[in-house]
Amino acid sequence: MDADYLPFHANPSKPAFAPPRGAVDAHCHVFGPAAVFPYAPERKYTPCDAPKERLFALRDFLGFERNVIVQASCHGRDNRALVDALLSVGDRARGVAVVGPEITDKELEDMHGAGVRAVRFNFLKRLVDNAPKDAFLSIAARIAKLGWHVVVYFEAHQLEELAPFLDQLPTTVVVDHMGRPDVRSGIEHGHFPRFLTLLERKRSIWTKVSCPERLSVSGPDYSDVVPFARALVNTFPDRVLWGTDWPHPNMKSHMPDDGKLVDLIPRVADTAKKRQALLVDNPQRLYWA
Repeated sequence: MDADYLPFHANPSKPAFAPPRGAVDAHCHVFGPAAVFPYAPERKYTPCDAPKERLFALRDFLGFERNVIVQASCHGRDNRALVDALLSVGDRARGVAVVGPEITDKELEDMHGAGVRAVRFNFLKRLVDNAPKDAFLSIAARIAKLGWHVVVYFEAHQLEELAPFLDQLPTTVVVDHMGRPDVRSGIEHGHFPRFLTLLERKRSIWTKVSCPERLSVSGPDYSDVVPFARALVNTFPDRVLWGTDWPHPNMKSHMPDDGKLVDLIPRVADTAKKRQALLVDNPQRLYWA
């Protein structure tokens, strides 16, 4: 583990909010254990182990029934830890893999059988050395045949440059963490209005209203992030997902309490109908239909 890496919260609080039956944590990770699933040589950080057993124990503690596990950059294109976690719980989890052009159709089919339903394209330069759009488009064309979708991770200032690429993707697209807006600008300024316009223009694009701990500048109540997530839930109620982002890789300011993150949900989705869509109906339609 890197000297400045913050381990996940050892004793999260029990949330006051009880998720509805069938609720899905639609963005989380498994790391290692390194002795079984080594981290990628090209990784930009070395995390603490966060194995499947800890993830699924947290799922139960927080009151969720299913997970969508996303491959993180510390494991590179080696999806063995992800696939192992999926196979261990069967229909209770789905996966988002990271693959390269060298992936074979047989390997994609095997991952589909394990529960993978998407690939992730990462554009954060601090996490990946290369984000080749031509190769990504070729991969997207191949996984579209399996009925998969594409998850993209970028920062708000990259949206204008990436918009033509997003238009070319032949699948549903899910944008991680609201496109990482700069919350200091407010919802009516900065890059966030452009993000809203993108979702209005292109109904194949979804987003995750996740990671307030990464976006906030106000502190652990994350009040400055709530208006952004609420705007997305209210405007696009059938195209939003929610996730913990456990075990919160590369957090530098603090390590969030996952129970407190769950208690933010009613502030973001302020009716039972909105919470049902956000936590149950939308992920069910995208990952389990």
